[in-house]
Amino acid sequence: MPTTVTKRVQEGRKSSSTPNSIKVIGGGGRFVGAFLDTSGAVNVGRVVEALGLSKAQFAETIGLNQTTLHRASRLTAPKTQARTLEMLEIVGRVLDWAGGEKQALAWYRAEPLPAFGGRTAESLVKEGKAAAVRDWLDHVATGGFA
Repeated sequence: MPTTVTKRVQEGRKSSSTPNSIKVIGGGGRFVGAFLDTSGAVNVGRVVEALGLSKAQFAETIGLNQTTLHRASRLTAPKTQARTLEMLEIVGRVLDWAGGEKQALAWYRAEPLPAFGGRTAESLVKEGKAAAVRDWLDHVATGGFA
């Protein structure tokens, strides 16, 4: 059953923020939830530490400039938060069958997906196609062909 993780993201306006909901399935929700702070934002430092990556490696993984994660103000920027959540959700969805966090991250970064012409989940997320990857994972999880 889907769980909704609600986060508050600054929409680029100084005066307001709006709630955004991201639906996560099964273990993905628990995995994502482990990295949220009390305000609902992703603690990027905790993600980097848990995945055993440098900030530069993590920035590359989510398709951002490596200097982005070295500025505290950019850690909570909408683009950083959105890309991090997309990556965490996809990694969280494959966590159980991949065999652990490191293996799920390796799958995300390197496994060619036949349904996407051999492209990886990482390359698709970098292009803003995380929803397509999530839909495909849902399809496979319900018995569809990969």
